[in-house]
This record gives sequence, C-alpha cells and structure tokens, in this order.
Amino acid sequence: MAEARHETIEVADREIRVSNPDKVFFPEIGATKLELALYYRSVVEGALAGARNRPTTLYRWPNGVEGEGFFQKRVPPGPDWMQTATVRFPSGRFAQMLVLADAAHILWAVNLGCIDFNPWPVRCTDVDHPDELRIDLDPTPEVPFEHVRRVALIAHEVLLEHQLTGYPKTSGKRGIHVNCRIAPEWGFTTVRRAALAFAREIERRMPDVATTAWWKEERRGVFVDYNQNARDRTVASAYSVRPVPDARVSCPLRWDEVADVEPADFNIRTVPRRFATEGDPGADIDAHPGRIESLLELADRDQRDGLGEAPWPPHFPKQRDEPPRVQPSKRRSSA
Repeated sequence: MAEARHETIEVADREIRVSNPDKVFFPEIGATKLELALYYRSVVEGALAGARNRPTTLYRWPNGVEGEGFFQKRVPPGPDWMQTATVRFPSGRFAQMLVLADAAHILWAVNLGCIDFNPWPVRCTDVDHPDELRIDLDPTPEVPFEHVRRVALIAHEVLLEHQLTGYPKTSGKRGIHVNCRIAPEWGFTTVRRAALAFAREIERRMPDVATTAWWKEERRGVFVDYNQNARDRTVASAYSVRPVPDARVSCPLRWDEVADVEPADFNIRTVPRRFATEGDPGADIDAHPGRIESLLELADRDQRDGLGEAPWPPHFPKQRDEPPRVQPSKRRSSA
C-alpha cells in the first residue's frame, strides 16, 4: 500500500511531519491543513510572545471547521522532545498538558488538527500563579462592534490608572481581548478577584454599554468576562486562527488601531503580510509586568459598598459568599 502523502516542515531545528496536507480545513476560502501549518510558521515568534512555555488545551478539528471540534486537555503521546506540565483542575484532578515551548510544539499540535491555541495564564515553571490578567470583551448578539471598541478604550484608561500595560487583540470572532502581564505572586482566586473589580469599574463608567452580568438572560451590551481569570478558563492566544469559515485570526493591535479596527480584516492570509511588514504589536509584552494591589484595593472598596462575590462557572465548587448558582428567572419561578 502506498504511503499516505505528507509534508515535512523544518522549525526549531526539528522536522515536523504534516499528514494529509491537502485536506481542506476552511472550505469557504479553500485553505488547507498545510496552509494552516505554514501560517503558524510565518507568525510563530508572535504566537510564542503570547503563549511561550504555557500549558495549553488542545482544540482539535481533525476534519476542518465543518467537522466536529473537541477540546483535549490531556496531551496524547508525542515525540521524546515534547514538553508537558502537570496542572490541577478545579475538581482537584491533575493532567499532563502540552507546553508551547517553541515552534516545533505549535506545528506538532497543528498536525493533530489544532486550529487555535488556548493556553493557561501561567508558565510551566509555576502553574498555580498566573502571570497574566485577561480581559475578555464579549458582546451579546445584538451589540454592534463599535460598542466593543468603546469598551476596550475605556478598559485601556482604567488599566493605565492602575499602572498596568494592556495589549489588545481581536478575539478572532466578535470580541476584543486585552492581556496584561502581572507579577506571578497571586493565585487564581485572587487574580480573578482583581479582574472582577476591574470589570465592575468598567461597568460603572459605561452602565449602558458594559455589563458584568454572568447570566445571559440578564446581559445587555458588552460582557466583561471576569471569570476568564479563574483556574482552567482559557481564551484563544495571540495569532491563533479561529475555527470559523473565513479563518479569522486573533490578531494583536496597537492601541491607536482599536477605534477603527474591523475583525474581518485579519485572517490566515492577511496576517502574515501584516506581521512581516509591521511587526508584532505584542512583541514586548513580557517587558511590562504589573501589579494588582490597587485592583485588590478596589475590590475591597466594592465589598464595603455591598458588592460581594459574583457567580463562578458551573464546574467550580461552590464558593464562599457566592450568590445562588441558579438562573434568576428560575429563582423567581421557584419563589
């Protein structure tokens, strides 16, 4: 039997075999698995600036975006050079996850059918203390993207007031992410508390546009998702191609681009040219770690003013002082 066709890509002094290179992963634009792999090779320094040495969940689409996608947290067997890290989930269980140590690790995952990457906000050397505060601006379905831009710019103002350097990027779908490096001195629960205080401050400044309402039935406008900073919650990393028909990319931006940005402008074919000609707006993110004490002081003030704990994701153990983990409409119906 003839051997199935494959391509070999050399990266990081290793040869990565890409099987079924002609398989179409994005039928709308005709982009193949090989094109996806070559895309990541072309922007790999930017992808690593955002995700280097982070344990990552594998989001696999072995038959492309029109097939079935699935998350895989436990890394499958791989080459002897593959780096992994042991992480603990909210359930208390542990697992070995792939570490995005270099370009070879990224391309190896692409060969498994990974389209985007969802790393934890920690490094493999210390998996319990995040070194990244993540701001995820997620619009409700009826909200125009202009509102997301406005919230992002207010988020920038608040970050500067707290001496934090934010690096914005398109989410690759309908939102905007802002990542901030922080000193890895606090656990997940404390970093989430700082993120909740930050989100509530945004909501105070734009109550008709931004919201921290966890329950979808209560959301109006742009949701500032504080829970993305909880343990085992992840977002697509910089330069990730998203599993959407037009192969959009979660693309880093300069702050002066945010006011007019159009997410559809950034895709698997346009971003390599941008990267080659303009460089990576997030290249120096590691040079600007900040601290979250002032956000924690803001959280203390909120608590004194009667703003207590907010809902956690459903797979977390019930938290002290957390409000009822039941949809408000069901609570009213039960009452």
